[in-house]
Amino acid sequence: MTISERPDPDALLRHAAQEGRGRLKIFLGAAPGVGKTFEMLSEGAARRRDGMDIVIGVVETHGRAETEALTHGFEIVPRRAVAYEAHTIHEMDLDAILARAPALVLVDELAHTNAPGCRHAKRYQDVEELLDAGIHVWSTVNIQHVESLNDVVAGFTRVRVRETLPDRILEAAEVEVVDIPPDELIERLKAGKVYLPQEATRALSHFFSKTNLSALRELALRRAAQAVDTQMLEHVRALGMGGTWAGGERVVVAVSELPGADGLVRAAKRIADALHAPWTAVFIETPRTQGFGEDQHRRIAAVMNLAAQLGSAVATVPAASVLQGLKTYAADARATQLIVGKSQRSRWFELRHGSIVDRLVRETPDIAVHVLPMPAAPAPRPTYRPLGGQWGRWTDYAWTTAMVLAITALGSALSHILDLGNIALLYLLPVMAAASLFGLRTGLFAGLASSIAYNFFFLPPTGTLTISNPENVLSVLVLLGVAVATSHLTARVRAQADLAGASARANAALAGFLRQLTRLGDPQTVAQAICVEIGRLFDLRTVLLVPETTGLAAQDAATGLVVQAANGSDHRLDTMEMAAAQWAYDTGQPAGRGSATLAASGWFFQPLVAGSHNLGVLGLAQDSGRDPLRSDQLPLFASLVEQATLVLERLQLEHEMRDLDAVRTRDRLRAALLSSVSHDLRTPLTAVIAAAAQLHDGATPQLIATIEGEAARLHRFIANLLDMARVEAGALTLAVEATDLGDAVTGAAHDARAALEGHAIRLDLPPDLPLVRADPHLLHHCLLNLLDNAGRYGAPDTPIVITGRNRFGELHLSVRDHGPGIPPGREAEVFETFRRLEGSDRAAGGTGLGLAIVAAFAEAMGMRVGAANRDDGEKGAVFTLVFPATLIVREPVGPAI
Repeated sequence: MTISERPDPDALLRHAAQEGRGRLKIFLGAAPGVGKTFEMLSEGAARRRDGMDIVIGVVETHGRAETEALTHGFEIVPRRAVAYEAHTIHEMDLDAILARAPALVLVDELAHTNAPGCRHAKRYQDVEELLDAGIHVWSTVNIQHVESLNDVVAGFTRVRVRETLPDRILEAAEVEVVDIPPDELIERLKAGKVYLPQEATRALSHFFSKTNLSALRELALRRAAQAVDTQMLEHVRALGMGGTWAGGERVVVAVSELPGADGLVRAAKRIADALHAPWTAVFIETPRTQGFGEDQHRRIAAVMNLAAQLGSAVATVPAASVLQGLKTYAADARATQLIVGKSQRSRWFELRHGSIVDRLVRETPDIAVHVLPMPAAPAPRPTYRPLGGQWGRWTDYAWTTAMVLAITALGSALSHILDLGNIALLYLLPVMAAASLFGLRTGLFAGLASSIAYNFFFLPPTGTLTISNPENVLSVLVLLGVAVATSHLTARVRAQADLAGASARANAALAGFLRQLTRLGDPQTVAQAICVEIGRLFDLRTVLLVPETTGLAAQDAATGLVVQAANGSDHRLDTMEMAAAQWAYDTGQPAGRGSATLAASGWFFQPLVAGSHNLGVLGLAQDSGRDPLRSDQLPLFASLVEQATLVLERLQLEHEMRDLDAVRTRDRLRAALLSSVSHDLRTPLTAVIAAAAQLHDGATPQLIATIEGEAARLHRFIANLLDMARVEAGALTLAVEATDLGDAVTGAAHDARAALEGHAIRLDLPPDLPLVRADPHLLHHCLLNLLDNAGRYGAPDTPIVITGRNRFGELHLSVRDHGPGIPPGREAEVFETFRRLEGSDRAAGGTGLGLAIVAAFAEAMGMRVGAANRDDGEKGAVFTLVFPATLIVREPVGPAI
C-alpha cells in the first residue's frame, strides 16, 4: 500500500499547538486501591531526588499510612477553603500553583468535581489551565470515570459513577497502567488497606467482586492500548511516516450500493469483535454515484445506518475511483484489516473494467484483505448518469456536433493563412469543451467527429475520406489519439472539480448553519432555525419534537413529545408518526421511513443525542412520498445534526447553570438570613423580655419606652423581611401618583424619630421643588430605610441632613450623615442583600436588608440610587435617590392675563 510520506497538515497543527504546553501523565487503574496514588508519589519522589522542582497540588491518602509516608519531603501547596451550604470544603488552590509555577505538580483524582464557587467545575479543567501555563501534571484516574465507558461499567457493576472526564483528556495524555490481579486487590481490601473494615465488607459483596474487577481490569488495559494507538498514529501522521504501524488492529469495511452489503457489515462486526479492534464502514463516493437511483441510495443509507447501530464509525469519502478512495482512506486510517465484497461479474465485464478486488490485493501488501462473496450484481438500468458509463443525452451530442462544425467553418476561413497542422490543433477545442461540459463519452465522440471533419474537409483529396498522403494518415491518428487523451484528462478534471465543489458546498452549508445558530440564544428561535435551514438545504418538510416538560407547544399526553418548531404549516403527525418519533426518542436510534423501524411512517425521525441523554427528535418528510435523504446527503445531514445537537446542549447547559446559580443564590441568602435573624431578633427580644420581667415590680416610663422602641425595631425588621420577599417574588404592585417630596420627607422623619434619637434632622429642600411621580408607600419605605441607616452609622449627637436639588434636568434627594463613610471602591456593595461590608467600620449592626430594599424599590419606580462619601470636607456618607426627568411633574403654564 502506498502511503504519502508528506506530513499531515492537521497533525502538524495539533502538534504545534502542544508547543509550550505542559505534559499530562495519567496513572490509570481498574479500581480504587490498586496503588495509583502510591505509584505517582513513588515516581515523583525519584524525580525530586534527581533535582526536579515538584509540588503536591492535591493528594488524597484516604488514611493509608504507606501513602501518607510518601508525601513527606514534598512541598505541599495549601488547599483553598471554599464555603458551601454552611460547610467548608478544601479544594486545590489553582492560583497558588500558577503563582508558584513548579516544573511538575501532582494532582490526585482527575475526575473530581470541584465545590461551587471554584473557577472551574471539574478538576481536569484546572489541570488544563496548568498545562496551558507550561506546568507538567501527573494525575490519577480509575477506568470507570472515563465518559465513554460510564454506561459499560454501570451495566455490569450496577453502580453509575457521576464524576467523569472526557475521553480526549485520556487520549492526549501519557498513560501508565497501575495494575494488580483481582485476588491481590481483594486481599488488600480485606486487610483494611483500601476502606474501613465495615465499608470493605459491603464493597466485597458489591463493586469489588472478582468478576467485576476482572472486567474492569480488561477495560483499563484495552482503553490504555487504544489511547497509546491514537497517540502513535498522530505521531506518525505528523512526521509523514509510512507503514500501517499495526500496534493494534484497525478494521475497515467497504460498502456499496449492491445487494448484500449488509452482510459485509455484519462480517466486519464479527471480525472487529474477535480482534477487539475499532472498525469503520466507508462508502466511496465517485462521479458514478451522482447517477444512482432511489433504490441504490436507499440501500446505501440502510447499510450505513446498520453499521452505526452495530457500533461502527461511518465515513463517506469522495474520490475519482473506488480503488483510489479505498487505498487513500485505508492508508490514512492505517488500517490492518480491509473487508471487501466480490460480486459475480462476467468475464467480459472484468476484461473491460478490471477487478477492483484483485488490484487491492496486489497494491495493498501491508493490509490483510478479506474478500467475501456477494450476490450477482443486477444489470445496470438505462438511466442517464452525468459522468458515468451511459451514452448521455442527445442534446449533448447535438451541441458537440455544432462545435465541430463551427471549428470546421473557422478552419475553412483561415485555411489560406494556416497550415494543416495548426488547423488540426483547432479541433482540440471542441474535444476539450465537450469532455468538460458533457462527460467522457461525449468528449470521445467529439474526437472522432473532429478527425472525420479534418480528413473530409482539409486533407487532400478533400470531399472524401480517402487520404492520399501517408503522412496525413499519421496526422489523423495523432489527432484522434490526442483527442482521446484530452477527453480522458478533461473528464477526470471535471469529475474532481465536481467532487471538490460538492465538498465545498457541504462545508459552506455546515459553516453557515453553525454561524447562524451560534448567533441565537433562545431555544425556541434556535429550534426554528434548525428546522428552516435543514428544510431549505435538503428541500424537505422538517419538524423538531421535544419532551413535553421542555416544549413550548401544547402538551400531547399520548406520546410525551410536543412539536417545538417546524419549517411549514403542514407538520401534522398522526399516530404512526408519533409512535415512530417516540421510539426514536426512547431508544436513541433513527425510526420511520427509510429506517429499519416503523418504516410505514411517512416521516423519518433522527434523535438528537447528547452524551447519555436525548434532547429531542428531528423529523424529515419528502412531499413526493419518497425517502427523505439520499445516501450522498447522509454525511452532510449527520454533520448538521451533530452541530444542532451541540448548540441545543449548550443552551440546555446554560439554562441549567442559570437554575443552579439561582439555587446557589437562594442558599446563600437563606444562610445569611438565618445568621441575621439569629442576631437581630435575639437582641430586641432579650430587651423586651427583660423589660417585661421588671413590670412585675411596677412599670416605669423608661421600661415602657424600652418595650416600645424594641418592638418598633422588631416591626421594622419583620417589615424589611416581608418587603424583600415581595421583591424576590416579583409581587410588587405600583400605585404611582404625583407626590410632594417635602411631605414625604417630613412623614418619614416623623416615623423614624425613635431610630434617629440623638440626631437632629435638617431639611434643605427648596420651596419650588416640583412634584414627582412615585408610589408614596414604596417611597416612604425607601426614606425610612435611608434615615434608619443614617441614624445607625452616624456619630452620636451629629445632625442628619436631607437635601433636594435639581441637577441637569434630574432631581436628587440626598441623605447625609457624619459616620465613618464607605470604603473606596465598595460603594455599590452596600446595596447588595445582607451585605454589611465586613472588615470596615460599617459592619456593626443591621441585617443588610434596608439598603437592598431601597435599591429594589427605587428600580421598580424607575429611579436610581447611589452611595458615596461626602465631598464637602466632612466625614460621612451620602445616599441619593435620583428622579429622572420622566418622573418629574412639570406644572402647566396658565394663559396670560
